[in-house]
Amino acid sequence: MSTNFPEKPIVPSDWISQAEAAELRGVTRQAISKLVRNGRLRTIRVGGHTLVNRADAITYRPRPAGRPRSEAG
Repeated sequence: MSTNFPEKPIVPSDWISQAEAAELRGVTRQAISKLVRNGRLRTIRVGGHTLVNRADAITYRPRPAGRPRSEAG
């Protein structure tokens, strides 16, 4: 028996498929999959499917492109 329970109960309406997240963001499913692989979006696995947190998909903001500028000294 597992004792690894989440602190808060899982609310099904808080979790959407990667395809739904892609449609919501206006990007491809592959772009969402890459964010999931890089740990940028919270996920859960249910029945072999990876679901994405709806709030994370809505509020995600990409980092600025390129290498950060160094401090002028």
